[in-house]
Amino acid sequence: MAEVWFYHLETRTLEQTLPTLLERSLDRDWTVVVESTNPERVKALDDFLWTYSDDSFLPHGTLGDGDPSEHPILLLAGPENPAGAQARFLIDGADAAAAIAASPTPYERIMLLFDGRDAEAVAAARGQWKGLKDAGHVVAYWRQNEDGRWEKKA
Repeated sequence: MAEVWFYHLETRTLEQTLPTLLERSLDRDWTVVVESTNPERVKALDDFLWTYSDDSFLPHGTLGDGDPSEHPILLLAGPENPAGAQARFLIDGADAAAAIAASPTPYERIMLLFDGRDAEAVAAARGQWKGLKDAGHVVAYWRQNEDGRWEKKA
């Protein structure tokens, strides 16, 4: 069963949070998929991850950038896992159960990031939490404190 961590974004945006989480995943030698439900968001993230920091970038690609297995981070808008990534980030309401079902190999960890200022996103995350927990997955809930640091709440 997949381990699924829910990240409740409240004090920082996705763009302020995702690069650090991706860096930590690469430090673990994981290959990563970042799934959005929005192809335009995938394009924006593709541009952003090359320039998010003056002294760093995150090596990544999209499905249109050649062999998916050549990218330590693969950005896409769908549940596939063409390179057998060990970690998956779900944003913009992407469905964890669909990603788990579509992957030919099990994930080490799935991280679902949702905007705590968006009532629909919070409700959708709660629904996914219940469904995943009922299916026997290990779930954890992380919330940002005032300093933007993550604290495990459940």
